[in-house]
Amino acid sequence: MDDLGSRLAELGDRGLLRSLRTVSGAQGPRVVLDGRTVTLLCSNNYLGLAEHPRVREAAAEAALRLGVGAGASRLVSGSMDIHAELEASLAELKGYERGLLFGSGYLANTGVVAALAGPGQTVLSDELNHASIVDGCRLARTETFVYRHADPEHLAFGLERARAAGRPGALIVTDGVFSMDGDVAPLPDVVALARRHGARVLVDEAHATGAIGPGGRGTVAAAGLEEEVDVVVGTLGKALGSYGAYVCCAEETARYLVNTARTLIFSTAPPPPAVAGALAAIEVLRAEPERVATLARNARTLRAALGHEGLEVASGPTQIVPVVIGEAAATVRACERALGDGVFAQAIRPPTVPEGTSRLRLTAMATHSEEELRSAARVLAAAVGGAGAVAENDVDSADADAEAPRLEAPTSQTEPAASASEDASLAALAALRRAA
Repeated sequence: MDDLGSRLAELGDRGLLRSLRTVSGAQGPRVVLDGRTVTLLCSNNYLGLAEHPRVREAAAEAALRLGVGAGASRLVSGSMDIHAELEASLAELKGYERGLLFGSGYLANTGVVAALAGPGQTVLSDELNHASIVDGCRLARTETFVYRHADPEHLAFGLERARAAGRPGALIVTDGVFSMDGDVAPLPDVVALARRHGARVLVDEAHATGAIGPGGRGTVAAAGLEEEVDVVVGTLGKALGSYGAYVCCAEETARYLVNTARTLIFSTAPPPPAVAGALAAIEVLRAEPERVATLARNARTLRAALGHEGLEVASGPTQIVPVVIGEAAATVRACERALGDGVFAQAIRPPTVPEGTSRLRLTAMATHSEEELRSAARVLAAAVGGAGAVAENDVDSADADAEAPRLEAPTSQTEPAASASEDASLAALAALRRAA
């Protein structure tokens, strides 16, 4: 039997040991963490709706009226009126025929990817997709081609390769906003390639819903591609301040998922209080679209303040602002130093991010004040400098390719070769086209 203690010690030696931190009270811009009041800069409660009075009241009323739990899976007796109401509201928000609720974002991605990709086909997945997508590819038990991050040319290569091998690309999967870097997927290029090759497109809008696009409707709406993207997955647990997840798609696709998505079929339905809270959050989002604009402004303020303090951060349109430090232990030291001075910015380390790119993943919230963000930037700059590390956000792509993958790939997965040059990939693509 493996010695778990020695394995834990090894994680500690590598700066990768994790532990739980305890927050007391609601998830606001300032929280009590392990007994101390700190500025919270790593929450996904982007719009501050988790503690919004209207959302709280809706959840409490639903608990009193409908109970705490749904009592069964969706296909037994767990589908309630309130689930159907939220599904319709989400479909309207996203511009799709049908919404379908899942218990969590992880369950949604693993279930939907596995359901839509069949034997003899290929799933094509961005190399920086969320772990739930990676695991959905594993569960699909079909070939997965991992294309270089946000690289349409490498995606095209993968589609051509799959077609030439007699395993056509059935599904292209990408985050809309990538959770660790905060950049946005090149959705117009992805959709154009999908249509050319007869593939479906699934976009995970977990970090985009409520934060990007008109009225916070996400990256798909921002690109005007509601009629082109086949499936949108999202979470209720980030900008919408509740818990659970959803899929928006065509009616036929939803009916198929009801019959094939194992994580929906074999999981208890989302609890009524969480569903009611999400319904109220959507109402607040529609009534107060200025929250989305405030979030964007705060993200710009945070980036500018960090730059003013001498930290290099990438420009971008989203609320996710990574400060890449590199080495895991130095990143943990920076996190602890900042926490000691009243700012909670969690250290993110492998396997969540590639080796050599450990970072403080900062997130602005619409409820932060500009002074809170500027003050936090001063604390973070001192913490990074005091940890003996220089923050670098522009990691060379060739070096990144040579690092360990974000998560261990399934055996059927085709990784982008670290040793192959861009010219070699393009030459192979040209050869495939000539063979066709």
